[in-house]
Amino acid sequence: MESPNPYAPPASDLGVAGETLSQTRINALDVSPKWKERFIAISHAGGSKLPNFKQLPRHERQKAMSLNFLAFFFGPIYYAVKGMWKRGLVYFALGAVVIVIAGLILEHFGFGLIARSLHFGLSAIYGMRANIDFYKKNVEGDNGWW
Repeated sequence: MESPNPYAPPASDLGVAGETLSQTRINALDVSPKWKERFIAISHAGGSKLPNFKQLPRHERQKAMSLNFLAFFFGPIYYAVKGMWKRGLVYFALGAVVIVIAGLILEHFGFGLIARSLHFGLSAIYGMRANIDFYKKNVEGDNGWW
């Protein structure tokens, strides 16, 4: 049997109380039940930064970090419809700059086919970040960088 670490900080019940508060707040939101399930899974993973993601069971990990197909295909339009136009605009601007610069460099070195498919990377960013960004907007109250 291991002896407890005398230098460890004392344990508290704040995590349990915070989790209950978060679930109560999520259940009170005006979103569909599917979004509530996703938000609860993200909350169990530790919030938008997902520090406890690896400790979640597989089915909950899939809910927390699933690809959002509508965001993948419609990107900035999806973000604008969901009320996250600031983030969508920033992703679009940064992605366009990176795609143009990387495309010019790749085209110069003869990798034109790769250069013409770079936009799929930006679509993947929209698809993977949409659920977490919507969680930030609705649960954490963070709707952009300015």
